[in-house]
Parts: sequence; structure tokens; C-alpha cells
Amino acid sequence: MTDRPAPRRELERIRDGGGPGAEQAGLALSGGTASDRLRAAVLALAFARGADRSTCPSDAARAVAEDWRPLLPQARELARELGRTGQVQLTQRGRPLDPDAEWTGPIRIRASRPADG
Repeated sequence: MTDRPAPRRELERIRDGGGPGAEQAGLALSGGTASDRLRAAVLALAFARGADRSTCPSDAARAVAEDWRPLLPQARELARELGRTGQVQLTQRGRPLDPDAEWTGPIRIRASRPADG
């Protein structure tokens, strides 16, 4: 058994697998700034899971820091920014969220569906 958190191990599998999100997973596991690593982790987890599965902002925070709770507000804000650019879709209770709207409570992040798919 390993001491690394499950989201970090997932990033390692994504990076080593070379599929969707592999480049972002490599960035998330590198020595960049916490913000850059967190953004990359959100993208890697969302891209690897695809449009039919989602991740939580806390998964990204857990993947990049042992003391992850202080990063949770930043992870949520990064998800909001990525939602604005269309790179990810934010959901709550399975329903899409407007990244510019006011919302509270748990959210989920998934890769955006292709425009023609």
C-alpha cells in the first residue's frame, strides 16, 4: 500500500498512460507553482475521465498538496475559469452550472462535450 493519495496516483496513471490528460498530468506532478499545478490537475482529471464522468475540485487539490483544504477555494475558482473558456463543464446534482452565476455547495467538473457530439 502506498502513502500517496488516490488522486495523486490517478494523475501518475494518467501521465504514464499517455492518453487524454497525460500532458496536463505531467504538469500537475511537476515542480511548477501551486496554481499552475492545480489548474493542470483539474484538466488532467477531467480530460482523462471524459464527458461522461466527472471529478471534484477536491480531487485536484488532493493530487497536488498534502495539506489540500486551503487549496479548495482556488480549485473551485480555477474550475469556474476553465468553465468560462469552455474547456470543462461544471455541474451540480447532474445539471450544468453557469460559470458566471452565483452558486454554492458541491460541484463536479467534466470534460466539455464536442460541439457536434
